[in-house]
This record gives sequence, C-alpha cells and structure tokens, in this order.
Amino acid sequence: MFVPAHNQKLLDSAVRRDADVLLLDIEDSVPFSEKQHSRDNIIEFVKRPDLNYKLLFPRVNDRESGELLRDAYQLTIEGITGFMYPKATKGEDIYFFGKLLETIEYEKGFPIGTFKIIPLIETAGAVINIKEICSACSRVIAVAFGCEDYVTDLQGKHDAEGQSIMTARNLISIGARSCGVLPIDTVHIKVHDLEDLEKNLLLSRNLGFEGMLVLNPKELPLVHQYYSPTKEEIKWAEEMIDLAKEAQLEGKGVAVKDDKFIGPPMVKMAKAILSKRDLIQRKSIQYLE
Repeated sequence: MFVPAHNQKLLDSAVRRDADVLLLDIEDSVPFSEKQHSRDNIIEFVKRPDLNYKLLFPRVNDRESGELLRDAYQLTIEGITGFMYPKATKGEDIYFFGKLLETIEYEKGFPIGTFKIIPLIETAGAVINIKEICSACSRVIAVAFGCEDYVTDLQGKHDAEGQSIMTARNLISIGARSCGVLPIDTVHIKVHDLEDLEKNLLLSRNLGFEGMLVLNPKELPLVHQYYSPTKEEIKWAEEMIDLAKEAQLEGKGVAVKDDKFIGPPMVKMAKAILSKRDLIQRKSIQYLE
C-alpha cells in the first residue's frame, strides 16, 4: 500500500492497516519541498513498536531526479527491507541502483545485499525490457506495474475494459516469473468501485500476479481474499499431494486416479498453493504475538 511519507496522519493510519508491505512514498506524491521532511518521517517511522512485521519499502526518486543519493544514503537503516525504484526503463537503471546500495552497505557495515529492490515498470521501454530489468541485480525480488505512467508513455488511453494495459500485464507477469521474480499488479484506480476491483483481481490472479499495489485501505480485504488460496484450492492441493504419493508408490510418474490426472505440473502447483498457505499462517501467528 502506498503511503505519502510527508503526511503524518496517513503514516499513523497505515500502521493499523492490514497491508503486507508499506510503500513509503517520497517520489510522485510528495512535493519537492517536502522530500527531506519525508525522509525524516521515515527515519522516525521505522522505530514504531506497532508495525506488526510489515515490510517497509520507501519509493525513492529516480536516478535523474538529483534526490536518489539522499534517499538511499539516509534510508539504508535498520527496519527498512528495501526500496521501490520508479521509472526503470532498462536493466542498467537497476544495476546502477544496486551498485549504489552496495557502496552504502559497505560504508555503513551492512552485509552486502541487505536491501532489496522492487522496480516499478511504468514505461513502454520497461515493459519491453522486463527480463533485463528482472535479472539486472540479485536484489530484485519483485517487479510492480504502474499503469497510469505506462499509458501516458504509450500515448494511449486507459479504457474501462483495460485492453490498453492487457499486453503489458501479460508481459510483466511472464517476464517476472521467467526470472523467478514476483509480479505485482498495478493499482486499481477506481478506488471506490469494489465490484470493478473484484473483476480485476480475478483477472490478475489468472494472469499469474502475486499481489497488487493498493491506494486505498478499503481495497485490502478483497486483495487479501483473491491472492490467498481458497479452502477449495487447499483441499485440491492436499488431495493432489496424497494422490501423487500413491502413484509414486505404484511406480508411476503420471497417473489417473478417481478420474483425476496427477502429474509433475499438478504436483508443483499443489506444493505452491500449500507453501503460500503456510506462509500466510506464519504471518498471522507473528501478528498475534
């Protein structure tokens, strides 16, 4: 969930929201005069005892802004997991930022690789270069899609049906997954239209996205619902694992049992579903503690 870091009221509110990652923004939503104030706010924010294991990723300013060095140097601190890098257009942008973080880590005494990167894909060039961006630096753990800047760069129109961003969504998800990186879908700009959000979440999951950028806390319950395994999916996954074990005992790599096809791809999918379930359960236990 994006949180403008110059707005103390929104920072206080964000702590109470059930977002997995807080994107503490010091880029587009923050006026130039408030950049340093935003950095100071983040330095204080990470000290809060009520963060409940939320991951903190400031969205820094890009390398052409003149602010990136200040952002990176001041915010490579305990409590920050990594950074969202905006307006990445090619792998070189991410390689440069990764090397900057490496230099700062060395100077400050952090283990090299401590701070992770989430590139924000906001241009036509970035979509074309998605694999290059995902593989430019081992710090990249996810990539996120920024649809509004993308459509502007494309000189297109963000139509109600989402046709103008469909190709980009496909390519980002495919490119990220091919590099072992998590794809995060674009924000839902009609923040008060939960019916439309639900439609987009269903499509997003079908396209292979692992999560979604959120602007408004009211969207969070539906986002969690759609990116979490359902009871039916968990039951199916457990059944697939059991049937696969039976098939293995019978000396079969692929089998059909009770009209169900069991093969390596099905088993791999089942394991991924159960792994996600376990991760969510561990997070819930941490929250209760």
